[in-house]
Amino acid sequence: MDRMIYTAMAGARQLMVRQETLANNLANASTPGFRADLDAMRSMPLQGNVSKLDSRVSVSSTTTGADFRQGAIEVTGRDLDIAIAGDGFIAVEGRDGREGYTRNGGFDVGGDGILRTRSGLTVLGEGGPITVPENAKIEIGRDGTVSAFVAGNTKNGNSLGRIKLVNPPAETLAKGLDGLFRVNGNQTADADQNVRVVRGSIEASNVNVVESMVGMIALARQYEMTLKTISNAEANSRDSAKLLQPNG
Repeated sequence: MDRMIYTAMAGARQLMVRQETLANNLANASTPGFRADLDAMRSMPLQGNVSKLDSRVSVSSTTTGADFRQGAIEVTGRDLDIAIAGDGFIAVEGRDGREGYTRNGGFDVGGDGILRTRSGLTVLGEGGPITVPENAKIEIGRDGTVSAFVAGNTKNGNSLGRIKLVNPPAETLAKGLDGLFRVNGNQTADADQNVRVVRGSIEASNVNVVESMVGMIALARQYEMTLKTISNAEANSRDSAKLLQPNG
């Protein structure tokens, strides 16, 4: 009976991992630019010197990834909001000091005049952080160029730099615990001149709430069935032990 219990317990463990992934996706259903996490499982036959072990199979998570499909573009009308049109990412400086990439284009100007995301991360320009003059009106072009218009000058803006927009191959990216994407091997992506943005808009999360809720319900049922399998295996083991006991 141990093979049944072992297999069921391995399956239950991975169902919990999958449930955590879906719960995290649902928690970020309203996070701008969020890319839904994906996971997968595969069977792992146990190998051993004893031939009986060949019938035992474990379950393991494979390399996780993200759903790179674009979310809906929502118009906000804010001068400091941009959404990536198509493929691409915005370069920011993570809290660990490393360059990371996000689709969340909701910006603000910090007290130090640096252009930052709403969560406080520094937005990187092609030449470094972008500093905004005090009381200046900001305009972001489709190519990511940031221009400042000071009082009395509404026609000719001063270019403050161009936001670093990148478009590395999806297979080279990995999402960190901070939600930022980074290129594998601690590399940084080069700026891509072809990436374009939509001004005054934000990209919504690409999490499908209905699918995620249905998935959570299905996982709960599968988990319940797995626990029932474990319970049945234990009951069968007890009954077998009773049959082997000598009479009297």
